[in-house]
Amino acid sequence: MCGEVLQMAFNATEQGFESLVVEAWSTAPQIATVGSCCLVGVINDGTVYIANAGDSRAVLGSIFPATGEIIAMQLTNDHNAAQETVREELRALHPDDSRIVLQKRGVWKVKGIIQVSRAIGDMYLKKQEFNREPICAQFRLSEPLVRPVLTAEPQLHVHKLQPEDRFLIFASDGFWDHLSNEDAVRLVNKHPQKGIARRLVRVALEEAARKREMRYSDLKMIQRGIRRHFHDDITVIVVFIDHEAVKGCPKDVSASARGIGHSNSHARNGPPSICRVY
Repeated sequence: MCGEVLQMAFNATEQGFESLVVEAWSTAPQIATVGSCCLVGVINDGTVYIANAGDSRAVLGSIFPATGEIIAMQLTNDHNAAQETVREELRALHPDDSRIVLQKRGVWKVKGIIQVSRAIGDMYLKKQEFNREPICAQFRLSEPLVRPVLTAEPQLHVHKLQPEDRFLIFASDGFWDHLSNEDAVRLVNKHPQKGIARRLVRVALEEAARKREMRYSDLKMIQRGIRRHFHDDITVIVVFIDHEAVKGCPKDVSASARGIGHSNSHARNGPPSICRVY
């Protein structure tokens, strides 16, 4: 039942956004190029139900009983053309299109335009009526859009909570660009719960700065529009599992959340944060 409800929620969100695009087409047509990844989790009766479209990721942190070591289990798949399985899926869905995935400057992209294969919105890659002027030429396909090249269909994942499961990390791809699943769960396990999502964001930004051979403080001073070239949007939510609570009322599960990022007309936004810093 939870899976069906999540599916319905994704469909309703997609339909609602399409209606907004239709309504705004005459005055703000570029909204047809706006899209977002979506990652949703529900805990009900001791089971975690997760739906995702895009490359945000949910990772479970659990204690290995024999050693007491914290281990990471990725609960979702990244819907990103960088993944060979995603490219194979796209080619199977579009057998008559040899250009369904293209490599541009060493990066695999759907139609050479976008990395994710699933998203809410991005209507210009789903319906021909939005794949035309006055949409900017850089976003339009050169050939008619016979059928959608992206989908908002979520992939559903179910995990029965075990006594050793401790917490869940929900984060956008901008976070996972800089930290591995294992590094993230070790950090959460090592530090106090309060403010842990803020700490994870800070560590990811420090790593982004290190890769650019610059200081974290200098990275923070870069303006939003320019900063997009240094790191992707970063949003993090950490959910700590109270096994007694989840047997009854899901609302008792505690959460720590912190987000940081910036947006433009083609940003991939991760799961919603309780607090977003720009």
